[in-house]
Amino acid sequence: MERLNIGRRAFLAGAAGLAAAGSFALPARADTLDEIKKRGKILIAVDLGSPPFGMNDANMQPTGSDVESAKLIAADLGFPLEIVQVTSPNRIPFLLTGKADLVMASFSVTDERKKVIDFSDPYGVIQIVVAAPKSVAIKDIKDLVGKRLGTTRGSSNDKEATTQAQGAEMVRYDDDATLITALVSGQVNIMASSPQVMAAVNARRPNDPLEIKLVLKTNPYAAGLRKGDNALRAAVNKVIATNLKNGKLNEIYTRYNGASLPEDMLK
Repeated sequence: MERLNIGRRAFLAGAAGLAAAGSFALPARADTLDEIKKRGKILIAVDLGSPPFGMNDANMQPTGSDVESAKLIAADLGFPLEIVQVTSPNRIPFLLTGKADLVMASFSVTDERKKVIDFSDPYGVIQIVVAAPKSVAIKDIKDLVGKRLGTTRGSSNDKEATTQAQGAEMVRYDDDATLITALVSGQVNIMASSPQVMAAVNARRPNDPLEIKLVLKTNPYAAGLRKGDNALRAAVNKVIATNLKNGKLNEIYTRYNGASLPEDMLK
């Protein structure tokens, strides 16, 4: 498991180095905003295995706060939307190889990722928490030593938990949906993820719900873009600013997450 995580870090580090040297072997491309105009639609990558940010409804149609936010941004930019499905580990590769114009997948803004891609202004926030049943005593990070800790591979949750919870046995799943299933079935009983994932777990295990034991970090999340896509970034930032101010992004976030965005984001 850890070898795969090291591979992810190596990919990011290598991509950053090549990009800095101007030799990252990606397909030559024109300005992405011009490409979108010529194509007649915008490709936005969303993780549909990460409720409540992205998921499929009872009719197998994409829904969730990232899906609704992507629809809003696409509409305000004036383009039809095509959703491209991704998982946490392939969000950056899909962006860099041109399979998506934007990534909107609870994509936390981190210094590591900013070496390889750019981000829009934030349109949401997500906490990284450790959660477990009431019967599991966890008062500080040292209490995780020797315990199995479930998380989503390649996510900021994975990175933060791996850094802080040294001595824990990391159990990594390919997406949030698989992590949720593992927690419901008892394959793991402690998670490093978001309060939203915890709520999805508790809806399916009401007799032994998880509770937040530790808050590892609070991260803003934003749309990911390729470096140099300045025109698209400026257009997306304008749409985000307008819809934070008029309350539409906050309405979407609150409807799916059960809490409002921080007040300082709405000014």
